[in-house]
Amino acid sequence: MIDLRSDTVTKPTEEMRRASYEAEVGDDVYREDPSVRKLEEKAAEILGKEAALFVTSGTQGNQIAVLTHCRPGNEILLESDSHIFYYESGAVAALAGVQTRTIKGDKGQMNPADVFAAIRPEDQHFPETGLICIENTHNRAGGAVVQVANMREIYHHANAHSIPVHVDGARLFNAAVSANCSVQDFTKYSDTVQICLSKGLGAPIGSILAGSEDFIRRARKWRKRLGGGLRQVGIIAAPGLVALTKMTERLAEDHENAQYLAKSIREIEGLSILNSVDTNIVVVEVADLGCTADQFVEALKQKGVLAVTFGPTLVRLTTHYDVTKANITTAIQAINELTKEVIGVN
Repeated sequence: MIDLRSDTVTKPTEEMRRASYEAEVGDDVYREDPSVRKLEEKAAEILGKEAALFVTSGTQGNQIAVLTHCRPGNEILLESDSHIFYYESGAVAALAGVQTRTIKGDKGQMNPADVFAAIRPEDQHFPETGLICIENTHNRAGGAVVQVANMREIYHHANAHSIPVHVDGARLFNAAVSANCSVQDFTKYSDTVQICLSKGLGAPIGSILAGSEDFIRRARKWRKRLGGGLRQVGIIAAPGLVALTKMTERLAEDHENAQYLAKSIREIEGLSILNSVDTNIVVVEVADLGCTADQFVEALKQKGVLAVTFGPTLVRLTTHYDVTKANITTAIQAINELTKEVIGVN
């Protein structure tokens, strides 16, 4: 089975498995796990921040960021299809007691002028703008890269209003590889950043939240409140260090495979590609086949290829470490066969 559902399905490499087995461990709540400390220190260095915190997931990292930056009654600004708004179960309202004010972006990128206009003036009737969130790359925009210039403009204006900026950078290394720049070219225009180790980087679990020393000190308490105070956690942190230091540059292979996949699908009658394919996500429109995304995904599964629905007639295909170019060729053949069958029926 060729699994193109998500880059979260990657299996840990042999080096990661060995690192987990050999990890030196201790009680992390007492700050005594050397493997975790090593990961956090390296992550802070790579991301250009003073300190970092190992968390169990990207969602937990994002929620800790909101909880640490904001107080109940605040409003956060974020793109209307962003992960924090769309896919995190309303956690910012349920946990932090903040409300969201969404801004429609273009390919996931908010217009800085729209962000500036949404910042609340001082008025007893209004909530205070407590945080601006940027997602990079942007999942629902098809892995689109939010450009450095866009982040810079938003960040400088936010600073002028004393509003922090958080980057949901679950796939931020994909953005850096696509833009052919350092990840710090993005992170320097944020107060805090969350990156996932368990997506394109291939670790079995975990994310990193990075920011100032004071922010991470306060964030550590929120992690504890959320049940994230773990013990001999080096067993899962050690593979994360391998992911962070060994797996970032190879993301270019996933991007090449996504381009190959998209180019081939564009040549198949009845299908079209909706995104620009900046990184490792391909969004396919199947409406012209006269079927739903659910029907297409189920039929594709019968041919040995797994995908996910992304809307009533949209299908998402994601390349990753465990998918080779040969696998992509096989998947293209399956997609081509399926579309011919569907067109024949209709």
